[in-house]
Amino acid sequence: MIGKVGDLVGDVERIAVLRANALGDFIFALPALDALRAGYPDAELVLIGAPWHERLLRDRPGPVDRVLVVPPAHGIRVAGPGEPEPSAESMPEFLAAARRERFDLALQMHGGGANSNPLVAGLGARVTAGLRTEDAPPLDRWLRYVYYQPEVVRYLEVAGLVGASPTGLLPRLVATEADLAEARTVLGEPAGPRIALHPGASDPRRRWPPERFAEVADHLVDDGYEVLVTGTPGERELAGEVVAAARRPVRSVVGELSLGGLIGCYAGCEVVVSNDTGPVHVAAALDIPTVGIFWVGNMINCAVPLRARHRPIASWTLNCPTCGQDCSREIYPARGGGPACPHQVSFVTDVPVVEVLAAVADLTRR
Repeated sequence: MIGKVGDLVGDVERIAVLRANALGDFIFALPALDALRAGYPDAELVLIGAPWHERLLRDRPGPVDRVLVVPPAHGIRVAGPGEPEPSAESMPEFLAAARRERFDLALQMHGGGANSNPLVAGLGARVTAGLRTEDAPPLDRWLRYVYYQPEVVRYLEVAGLVGASPTGLLPRLVATEADLAEARTVLGEPAGPRIALHPGASDPRRRWPPERFAEVADHLVDDGYEVLVTGTPGERELAGEVVAAARRPVRSVVGELSLGGLIGCYAGCEVVVSNDTGPVHVAAALDIPTVGIFWVGNMINCAVPLRARHRPIASWTLNCPTCGQDCSREIYPARGGGPACPHQVSFVTDVPVVEVLAAVADLTRR
């Protein structure tokens, strides 16, 4: 049975929030973290996260007071580059140390809860709250995890379980002077108004073809823009494909910027054009106009709902381009859905270049 919803908890001095997944996932949780900060203004708000969260949030304005790094564990997070694999003692030692923090509230904003709810319960807080699928153990206060729901709203509902009301619906991220200084040092003075293209995404099904990004780049350079291609170190080859396919001079900055430097870079752009992945959500949180390329199912969950400064473009491809399976039915067994299609090919190739260019022109009024 779902626990009581909506009551503030008394005498709260310390709150833990588990959100240890990827960059875009953290951005989606920012409005919920803001709500907790407003609802419990005197409490310390601790994010249970990854090492990159600690680096990102150190000395950065925002709702989080500090980050407690959780060890890599199945369903929680994977070890980052250069990070040693955890031992069998890593998680028990982490939980023992966390219990000594004497958290009053512990919230699970991580996912369906099969792996994360036991971790949150193990923090020893007076009250736990979060999400759960049918196979996940319950917390003191919980909501059913239903896949299709805007992610920002999902985590605002979790914050509401402990009485924290929304203060806004849009994630907001601040570019610090250190971010801007790194971007200036690496990028130099702009040759013209800048637009960044981000052709990567962790899931190949969300990647628009590199040659389409190159075609967009050529048009933008002809329109007087300086075009940068961004990406993670693992996306260097993909960014190189965009640069190689472009007929006009386009610069890849993959591997040249830290995450803070990327924030500083985007803060100086007129538009960011990207697949559905963390950087497009970072740009939106910086209030930089975005053109995002989304598979229609992901658009429901992840696209910014405003249109004054953002143009998410939906691909309506439902059938796998390789085997023809209707992938929109996978989570609906009553509609004939079954095992997930195994093919990792792009589902967004039906988005034409002309729509992306029209969206950029509309946002820049050119």
